[in-house]
Amino acid sequence: MILVTGGAGFIGSNFVLDWLAQFAEPVLNLDKLTYAGNLGNLAALKDDARHVFARGDIGDGALLTRLLNEHRPRAIVHFAAESHVDRSIHGPAAFIQTNVVGTFTLLEAARAYWSALPESEQGAFRFLHVSTDEIYGSLGADDPAFSETTPYAPNSPYSASKASSDHLVRAYHHTYGLPTLTTNCSNNYGPRQFPEKLIPLMIVNALAGKPLPVYGDGQNVRDWLYVGDHCAAIRAVLERGVPGEVYNIGGNAEMKNLDVVHALCRVLSTLKPGHDYASQITFVKDRPGHDRRYAINAAKIRRELGWQPAETFESGLTHTVCWYLDNEVWLTNVTSKTYQQWIDLHYAQ
Repeated sequence: MILVTGGAGFIGSNFVLDWLAQFAEPVLNLDKLTYAGNLGNLAALKDDARHVFARGDIGDGALLTRLLNEHRPRAIVHFAAESHVDRSIHGPAAFIQTNVVGTFTLLEAARAYWSALPESEQGAFRFLHVSTDEIYGSLGADDPAFSETTPYAPNSPYSASKASSDHLVRAYHHTYGLPTLTTNCSNNYGPRQFPEKLIPLMIVNALAGKPLPVYGDGQNVRDWLYVGDHCAAIRAVLERGVPGEVYNIGGNAEMKNLDVVHALCRVLSTLKPGHDYASQITFVKDRPGHDRRYAINAAKIRRELGWQPAETFESGLTHTVCWYLDNEVWLTNVTSKTYQQWIDLHYAQ
């Protein structure tokens, strides 16, 4: 069995679903079920005995100890995190509590559990920490892409909290020998993403005839990674990665935010024609400290582990839009009154 934290969230649920579609090995899924954690993401596993769900907080050390000792996982894949920059600007405390204190608590529980394993099982155990490219800061237009040796320079409470957790994971390997692995990925998109992030937000608003809010001049650049490709990369790192190493995961798809929105409008026009979605694009005040450009150099994971993305941005975007069009009930359930209040707060004219 493996333990997945945050396995009801966007990336975590996709990872759990992909894992159980390919392997017989069970998954213990620990999720707090905050606003972005959604059991509806895992509806297909309702009657699957290989999926064991536990509702709880990674900051609850007693719960972690009990789950580890009861289920005896061979690996921990740690997705659980507060993950949205805008939310971190308005309420940074939750990001410190989950991403820093929570990761520390999980590391302590994992270290105690791992230390008590037989020597043969200690060598096979892995703690895989899923992080972000935002810990590296912002790039200029002509700067080389982030590599695993790029110095950390986080610019938001969110990225600072993730940088802190990365350092803790590194320290637990070098100090205690815990066999850790860290991945830093670029912007994910795909099915089951909570519609606060750019692509699902644009889909929801476009279908509702609402403005498509683009921060600033829309020229901020991100590298886009389809979530299925990200999950495949994590599986490769878990299986073949070297303990103590960091692996950057990118989609080879650098795009300006405005170009992403225009591409999305074109896909919608093909799949759900009859409306000029691009006419809904609206520019709104830029958020504080908005990093101008991220880019990932994924040469290491390609060279050492043989992974590369299977989807282009165009194919991944089409898969994504099709999923949202086919899952209106899911959208209705997550776009509640609370969600609308949050959107009004962040994207007011």
